[in-house]
Amino acid sequence: MIPKLVILTEIIAPYRIPVFNALARRPEIDLQVIFLSENDPTRRQWRVYKDEISFTYEVLPSWRQRLGQYNVLINRGVHSALNRAQPDIVLCGGYNYLASWAVAHWARIHRVPLLLWSESTAFDLRRRYQVVEFMKMRFLKMCSGFVVPGASSLNYLKALGIEEQLIFTAPNAVDTSLFSNLAEGVRRDESLARSRHGLPPRYFLYVGRMVRAKGVFDLLDAYSQLEPDLRSKVGLVFVGDGTERRRLIERASKITHGTIQFPGFVHRDQLPEIYALADGLILPTYSDVWGLVANEAMACNLPVIVTSVAGCALDLVENEWNGFVVPPRDPSRLAASMENLAADSGRRQEMGCRSRQRIDGYSPAAWAEGMVDAVQSVRAGMR
Repeated sequence: MIPKLVILTEIIAPYRIPVFNALARRPEIDLQVIFLSENDPTRRQWRVYKDEISFTYEVLPSWRQRLGQYNVLINRGVHSALNRAQPDIVLCGGYNYLASWAVAHWARIHRVPLLLWSESTAFDLRRRYQVVEFMKMRFLKMCSGFVVPGASSLNYLKALGIEEQLIFTAPNAVDTSLFSNLAEGVRRDESLARSRHGLPPRYFLYVGRMVRAKGVFDLLDAYSQLEPDLRSKVGLVFVGDGTERRRLIERASKITHGTIQFPGFVHRDQLPEIYALADGLILPTYSDVWGLVANEAMACNLPVIVTSVAGCALDLVENEWNGFVVPPRDPSRLAASMENLAADSGRRQEMGCRSRQRIDGYSPAAWAEGMVDAVQSVRAGMR
């Protein structure tokens, strides 16, 4: 009998749809996804691509409120949804929502194995809060197994005392084919994309939320440290929105001999147009469980510069091979890597090709393979 897997996750994010579709195609799994909400308009402007969904799902009734830095999401109907689905195994995407604890409670009562899909790393800034750590350890003890996206999350769970045989890797993925194919089309006719977004001839690229924790001000400082002649040749483009966008624009206006642009939020289908023409992607974050923008950029043949605390750094980026890994909060080191990347077009192209090769192993199919392994292994261990 094919096991029924129910995944509980927050929103219908565009980057999750391809991996859930890939898992739904696997004959070893009967998949259903329960979303806590369609979207999170308090943080993101993502389009909901319902027409691309080919898996069974439902969205729970919810109430959401942003209270300062805290995102409060309350759902009803969690137990009812699980009773209707009758899963053989449950995968919970995190432990920070009340619905997650409702799932854990249901799984314990019905003696259904619970998997935690954990992306946390040792660099997660939330670890500063003792209450969070206490609740995390309680939740871990209720789980039969754990699924992680890569090495940083795996190492973190091991440091918390989780046995390695209970940890399974499903590599974080985006629709690599979509990004790669769209980027190739852009490169065949660059003029349309440049005019649509008003892009400079050359530029470094940041994609993400414009908040201090993403290191956006460090990136701006690093750009200001480049030689004026280099800034006059290579611009800096910030794609996205966030609470610090206005302040970032104000500080950018004081930098001379350079081009700094803020196209705003860009939806998935147009992002490859901006990735394709960049010299490289920069993710200067202070804390990031992964950083899927690196996957997207690498699928578009870009070298990437990431900070060492980004969850993807250990898996995706080899220093001076397909990009650079720099310390967080260090604009001078970041500027040196930017200068290195900008100086040699041949090296950029070589690094970009290596990025594309590396990211092939981080496909939706690879993610689905990891999930199947986790489900089968945990169920076998329960017998």
